[in-house]
Amino acid sequence: MCGPYVLTAPSAVASTKYTPGRSFTTETSSMTTRRRAREVSLQVLYEEDIHPLRELSIADDFLAKRMLHNKPLIAFAQAILAGVRQNRDELDKILTKHASNWSVKRMTTIDRNILRMSTYEMVYGNVPGRVSINEAIELAKRYGSKNSGQFVNGILDRILREHTQNKKETESVGS
Repeated sequence: MCGPYVLTAPSAVASTKYTPGRSFTTETSSMTTRRRAREVSLQVLYEEDIHPLRELSIADDFLAKRMLHNKPLIAFAQAILAGVRQNRDELDKILTKHASNWSVKRMTTIDRNILRMSTYEMVYGNVPGRVSINEAIELAKRYGSKNSGQFVNGILDRILREHTQNKKETESVGS
């Protein structure tokens, strides 16, 4: 498939099926999960990093098609995208603080956007930190470089520790 938002891994190819006279389609049951929503969100964020002036309606159409018009998953992916877009500057500050000797600009586009998504989920969202980190590691292993999983894990672990500590301090002050 050519065009915007194409990001595949070898295992993604195995989950497609071909019907003669039609394009490739994905299996509904295994592909319509929150992990799949995160993958598609990553594809959109990757494209936006490379082509920042692309219209958001193109991303919305892509999202709906890739999520097989599953409304709850589309809403989940849209929430991630909106959250990362709205909080990008703050997310990048958090990443810069916790990425020893790395600027956000120096990170690969894949790693940077995986980190943004997971940091958004942990800091602003309702996803438990460990769940978000595990999902981010899986995305990094699948789409990133050989060391992406470890790189992402190290940064996100430091962010989670600080965020958890800040939450505990806030709760103890409020008591």
